[in-house]
Amino acid sequence: MAYFFEMNNKFFILATFMLLGLFMSSLEKIGAQPIGVCYGQIGDNLPPEQEVINLFRTNGIGKMRIYGPNPAILEALRGSNIELILDVTNDKLQALSDAATANDWVRQNVLNYPDVTYRYIAVGNEIKPNDGRAQYVVPAMQNIHNAIVSANLQDQIKVSTSIDMSLLGNAYPPSAGSFSDSASSYMASVISFLANNGAPLLANVYPYFSYIDNPQSISLDYALLRSPGVVVQDGEYGYQNLFDAILDALYSALEKSGGSNVKVVVSESGWPSEGHAAATIDNAATYYQNLINHVNSGTPKRPGQAIQTYLFAMFDENKKGPEETERHFGLFHPDKQPKYQIRFN
Repeated sequence: MAYFFEMNNKFFILATFMLLGLFMSSLEKIGAQPIGVCYGQIGDNLPPEQEVINLFRTNGIGKMRIYGPNPAILEALRGSNIELILDVTNDKLQALSDAATANDWVRQNVLNYPDVTYRYIAVGNEIKPNDGRAQYVVPAMQNIHNAIVSANLQDQIKVSTSIDMSLLGNAYPPSAGSFSDSASSYMASVISFLANNGAPLLANVYPYFSYIDNPQSISLDYALLRSPGVVVQDGEYGYQNLFDAILDALYSALEKSGGSNVKVVVSESGWPSEGHAAATIDNAATYYQNLINHVNSGTPKRPGQAIQTYLFAMFDENKKGPEETERHFGLFHPDKQPKYQIRFN
């Protein structure tokens, strides 16, 4: 009888370890997926933070971007293995150009959460070169990076900034992509920092806005990643969708600015479901699912290189604006019900 119980106990322990191994393997697999989702909070009807983290996990979403250090979110992320982009808000850039302040920021918002899986720190979001805060972006990046190095986390956490595509002076054809004259000096210093530290550029890429700004020249199918064949032939590269064309225009601009080895992480991309003739449930569902299906393939300039892409956004945020569409980018309703039938991996 003792032998029977001993064998059962060994079997139970072995089964427990096997289940734990499978669980950890599934967490690692989730984190390895190229798709993440942006978790904005500009709404007064959003679910509690822990419920949101659970929603990420049950849907197999292994990456998240948040737009500032929210302690409730960071607490909920502990032990989740969800890879995080954490933003430095634009109003903190000047303060973080001081090294001591940057050290305090990293200690408070990163080192205090050793069981949160930080991946990138985005120092500023969509700062324009003529913004008075632009002068503080690279100094703040450098100070945050130095604090990360002091903690010996530089191989795990990369420091960058997030830009929008208005900084491109030319984007067509993609091989002619270049930064505008007004942005070139600003971007040169950003790119130099990124290249020196092996960090990617974070970029917010929205074919939706390109399409609604120029529907005469851009087809809806091209914007929704559903063109059956090549739409734009650019030398040796053929483009079937606008997302790839925008991203490769950015890669061309990086190459012309000394950033040939700088990779791009798409830190936002989305399509709204209301507020404009092109903003429909069907179009948004098509865009999101086609983008998810596409990102593992890379672009014509970077074939086979999976594109880390963060969908915007987790929820409709009813306090955003001023455009009505800004309130309708959510993949989920605030009651956590999915707006679309989407497979995230």
